[in-house]
Amino acid sequence: MYLIVGLGNPERKYENTKHNCGFDAAERLIKKYDIPSSGISMKGVYGKTVIGGEKVMVMKPLTYMNLSGQAVRAYVDYYKLDPAKDLVVIYDDIDLECGQIRIRKQGSAGSHNGMKSIVECLGTQKFSRIRIGIGPKEPKWDLADFVLSPFPKDKRALVDEALDEIVPVTEMIVAGEIDRAMEKYNKKASPVE
Repeated sequence: MYLIVGLGNPERKYENTKHNCGFDAAERLIKKYDIPSSGISMKGVYGKTVIGGEKVMVMKPLTYMNLSGQAVRAYVDYYKLDPAKDLVVIYDDIDLECGQIRIRKQGSAGSHNGMKSIVECLGTQKFSRIRIGIGPKEPKWDLADFVLSPFPKDKRALVDEALDEIVPVTEMIVAGEIDRAMEKYNKKASPVE
């Protein structure tokens, strides 16, 4: 079974903010596959479906971003998942241009507090991730204020285009084609200067 985790903050005031791109991505999967909610359990809200013959659970942690690892660890342990094979985390990335997608099989948490929490709680960096670019941060902004603010209209359109790609990217990963997904989507992405 695959566990697809979209990172974000659970309160309504955080909806449509840059830091909630992971939640937005999870919602795209939920809508596409008409995934019914299975409820709230282990500090997360989740639903189950089948994608390409594979069992998939889509989960949004309700712990707030900085404690995301608590929910992820609980699901990994309960369902006896191997993060290196079964876990995909989707989240915002300030180091990518707005609307770009970057897929990795593993890697550091960078400056992202939600990912730092997951790496710390799991004790490994070896799990797949899909990063959605929200950068660059404008120099006048405090980082927290920037990621917790909504997108300007032109940037929101770029992010929505990226979010439209989340379903096919996820389908490729679940089908065991992460290398093909990386080849297709990563070449479009470039780090923020």
